[in-house]
Amino acid sequence: MKAVLQRVSEARVTVEGELIGEIGQGLLVLLCAERGDTEAIADKLLAKLLKLRIFSDEAGKMNRSLQDIGGGLLLVSQFTLAADTSGGNRPSFGQAAAPDEGRRLYDYVVAQARAAHPVVQTGRFAADMKVQLVNDGPVTIPLQMNA
Repeated sequence: MKAVLQRVSEARVTVEGELIGEIGQGLLVLLCAERGDTEAIADKLLAKLLKLRIFSDEAGKMNRSLQDIGGGLLLVSQFTLAADTSGGNRPSFGQAAAPDEGRRLYDYVVAQARAAHPVVQTGRFAADMKVQLVNDGPVTIPLQMNA
């Protein structure tokens, strides 16, 4: 399972002009389920992103987690993180989970996140989304979990 975490001061997702998810300070997470991913892998990824110390403390050091600051979590499915660009100029997405499995794992991560964190918003799986964000720092961290 792959993710790109962006520390934001605000972020929002719209579909066909309708606002469907919005947070203030927190993390925008672009999330991709790959072939062979499991709920155990999803659990590891979620635990890591909730506890990753990438928010500043009083001394300005990145020493606080999303849970420490009580920030928002905006989860957006993005199968294109599985892109393989080694074979030419058109990316291949063969490593992405099949759509049904990708949706199941995305929904699982969302449910687990809502059980573990008070502020969770989402995009819409398989929709043409517009994502706006103000990257704070900027801080952008790729994250990959394997079995």
